[in-house]
Amino acid sequence: MAPMLPAPRSDAASLADVLSGALASLTAQPSRLALPAARSAAVLLADGLGMSALRARAGHARRLLAAIPPRGGAIDAGFPTTTASALASLTTGLASGRHGMVGYTVRDPQRDGVVQQLGQWPSDLDPVQWQPHTTLFESARAAGIDAVVVAASRYRDTAFTDAVLRGARFVIAPTIAERVEATIDLLAGAEPTLVYTYVPELDMAGHASGAESTAWLSALEQLDAALDALTRLPRGTGALLTADHGMIDVPAHARLVVPAASELWRGVRHVAGEPRCLQLHVESEGELGGVLERWRDAESGRAWVVSRDEAIAAGWFGGPVDDRVLPRIGDVLVAARARIAYYDERQATPRALAMVGQHGSLSPEEMRIPLARWGAFAT
Repeated sequence: MAPMLPAPRSDAASLADVLSGALASLTAQPSRLALPAARSAAVLLADGLGMSALRARAGHARRLLAAIPPRGGAIDAGFPTTTASALASLTTGLASGRHGMVGYTVRDPQRDGVVQQLGQWPSDLDPVQWQPHTTLFESARAAGIDAVVVAASRYRDTAFTDAVLRGARFVIAPTIAERVEATIDLLAGAEPTLVYTYVPELDMAGHASGAESTAWLSALEQLDAALDALTRLPRGTGALLTADHGMIDVPAHARLVVPAASELWRGVRHVAGEPRCLQLHVESEGELGGVLERWRDAESGRAWVVSRDEAIAAGWFGGPVDDRVLPRIGDVLVAARARIAYYDERQATPRALAMVGQHGSLSPEEMRIPLARWGAFAT
């Protein structure tokens, strides 16, 4: 029997519409968000801030919740719910099946290996070839609009930055409060400006301690306090806050390490993706049926175990998938439904196994993210 698969809401706004909508507000172009016209605009992204966790801690984020409208205040992150893919969707306006950043780790067909997209890339892998689509920052500059990224210094000079943030100049600000203040200062300039501001603190706290932890709550409170400044935006400017994904806490006993000698690895050449959404690349086409059957027999009770074709047909990677992207997607995907995560014993590190908060799959906790509005966009 064919698996019953979740399907994204293709007619609803998603993360891919947020920065593109902000840019459209500066150029008098239509967009799915239909934002009012603005002179300058900012998009703040709080990594790891899901709507479920936010609502559960409503008393600790009153400023943020006050800026979320009752309609259109929650959107889908897109799939997979992982930072590399989500940020590429934000900054290109495209689904993962187009931009090709289809997981935390992704198969590189040309080198027959796996690339960790937020880490060290192979020296001969060109970020512009890996993600060739024009970024919204490049589009902004072509339209005479200053494009700026506000973030900590460690994000400035990376291959991932070249792939998804090219076209923007970089402003360094170490703390959440300093990033928000820098954002407001940029909006106050005389020239039209598009600002993207990155806030990783909630995601970092969630991975280390969980999205239900005091450390995550403290990061949320710091963010909420800093957002008070957005109530005083310069006239004619607007700001949005969203996230790249939510997060779900996975207890230690549910972080499942699949032994190296397990039959589940038979016929599998590469393991990519992330623990809540494995992407398995088979040794040969003849192995596909066996790999799919073994994983379904073992895990279909707590995960969606699907072929690449089934995932694409269900719309997981957006509309049509680019031909160059197809071989990057796993031949078999194991997307967790339950509060579990899967690890390959041959690759699992103590640091990875210690992660409490996780994401990557299709649960509402991971998929649904906020869309808060200030200034010109609050009307």
